[in-house]
Amino acid sequence: MKRVISSLLIIGLLFSWLPTFKAEAATEKDLLNIAKSYLGVPYLTGGSSPSGFDCSGFLIYVFNKLGVSLPRTAAEQATVGKSVDKSALQPGDLVFFKNTVSGKSGITHSGIYVGDNSFISATSSKGIAIVSLNNTYWAPKYAGAKRISDIASSSDTFSDIDSDFFAKEAIQQLNVQQVIQGFEDGTFRPDESVTREQAAAIINRVLKKKTTSLYSYKDVATSSRFAADIAAIKELGVINGFEDGTFRPKETMTRAQMAIIVQNAFQLDKKITYSASSTVYSDVPPGYRAYSAIMIMRKIDTTSGFQTPVYRTGDNATRAFFSAAIYNAINL
Repeated sequence: MKRVISSLLIIGLLFSWLPTFKAEAATEKDLLNIAKSYLGVPYLTGGSSPSGFDCSGFLIYVFNKLGVSLPRTAAEQATVGKSVDKSALQPGDLVFFKNTVSGKSGITHSGIYVGDNSFISATSSKGIAIVSLNNTYWAPKYAGAKRISDIASSSDTFSDIDSDFFAKEAIQQLNVQQVIQGFEDGTFRPDESVTREQAAAIINRVLKKKTTSLYSYKDVATSSRFAADIAAIKELGVINGFEDGTFRPKETMTRAQMAIIVQNAFQLDKKITYSASSTVYSDVPPGYRAYSAIMIMRKIDTTSGFQTPVYRTGDNATRAFFSAAIYNAINL
């Protein structure tokens, strides 16, 4: 009897040291990571496995990985979820196309929206591939989109981002596209300041500029994890160094500097017109060095974050406002 009790105690102790796992809601980031892992898998009529997929079979397989069941055909998949306007597409939404199969009318193809006006699906020519919605073949065949409620928003996983937070959409989209990320404790820390090296990295994740040399400034070691991004941004003239040959990577940015940097990165001054004499912000008079960049920042804003009477030029640029600025520029 004592031996049995001793054995049970040992087993209990062993299990008490095993890690425990908590099931979490699947996010569109999880969905897209799974979907993209099959890029290049060949097309196979009726296929629904990594040996070969057709369009609806691919969606069934990917969503099933996250515990979500979908109907077998593209036409049936178009009957589930909530309808979404094309202008409101979010990564993870299902997108549908009509008349893609000879002799068949109606919805005949389905895919997953990945952001940046593109979708991933099983194509007969390239297998699993990412294609633009503006593609000359797919654009005229677009038939609508649906959102599956079982797939949560990535920004919902950030414990410090409320549902009505002004930059939630911006943070969500940039997080899914792996432009800006949260922290291991599940927070985003929206009020944390952005440093110059972080700004270089975030912007270059969008611009994807490659550089042949890691050397850029005397205070940026080539071994720094931001060296390539800083060198690339220097070549593009987006963020300039100082007269003493330094970059000062750990220095935080002001909101005025943020406006100039975003304008330079996306060449917004060549795309947007504004009044050169109006005073929109009480602290940004015409003639101020960052006047044009700040006016453009406000004009392209879709988050409401920049629709204020004061711009606060000298305040540090935070992760939330920097996300909003980048998001607005990308979606211009």
